[in-house]
Amino acid sequence: MKLHTYFRSSAAFRVRIALNLKGLAYESVPVHLVKGEHRAPAYASAHPQALVPSLEDAGQVLSQSVAIIEYLEETHPAPPLLPADPIGRARVRSLALLIACEIHPLNNLRVLKHLRRQYKLDEEGINAWYRHWIADGLHKLEADLSRNAADSRFSHGDAPGMADCCLVPQIFNAQRYQCDLAPYARAMRIFEHCMQLDAFQRAQPSRQADAES
Repeated sequence: MKLHTYFRSSAAFRVRIALNLKGLAYESVPVHLVKGEHRAPAYASAHPQALVPSLEDAGQVLSQSVAIIEYLEETHPAPPLLPADPIGRARVRSLALLIACEIHPLNNLRVLKHLRRQYKLDEEGINAWYRHWIADGLHKLEADLSRNAADSRFSHGDAPGMADCCLVPQIFNAQRYQCDLAPYARAMRIFEHCMQLDAFQRAQPSRQADAES
C-alpha cells in the first residue's frame, strides 16, 4: 500500500491511525499541500480528486478518508473499527461523519485560503472563523458522546474505532488554533485515552517524515 499524505492533513491523519490500528504496513508518500503539489499534473492525473489522502492498493487508487477507512475495514476486518451491530455501526459512522463532513470542511486549507483572498480576512478574522466552527461542531459532538456509557474509554465502547480516527485529528487542529476545549470533557477524555496508544502516537503530525515546525 502507498498512502499519499501530508503531515498536517486531518484527513490523512485519520487514515494513518486506521492503518496503524489494523497493523498494516504502508509506504508514506508526502504531498505538500501548501506548495500545491496535489495540483501538479503528475499527481492529479493519477489521483483524479487531486486531494490527500489517497491510498494505492491492489492496482487501484482510493480517495476520501472515510471511504478509505471503510475499505480497510472490509478488506482487513480485524481488529474491527466498526461495531458488529447495525445500530452501533450507524452511530459510529454518524460521529465520524459529524467531524469529517460538518466540522472539518469549514476549516480546511482551501477554505481558509479563500477567506483570505476573496474576503480579505486577516489572521484574527481567520482564527475567529476557525474557532467558531470548531465550537459549533464540538458542542454537537459532545452532546452525542454523552449518550454513551460514562465509563466507556472511546467514542463507542472500549476499543478504538472509526469515530476515534476522526476525533483525534480534529482535537489536534483545535489545539493548534488554541480553541477553548474545556467545555468538551467527554471528547477530551476520549482523546487522552487514544493518545495512550501507539497507533495514534505514530500517526500524529510531528512523527511524520515530512513534518515541519
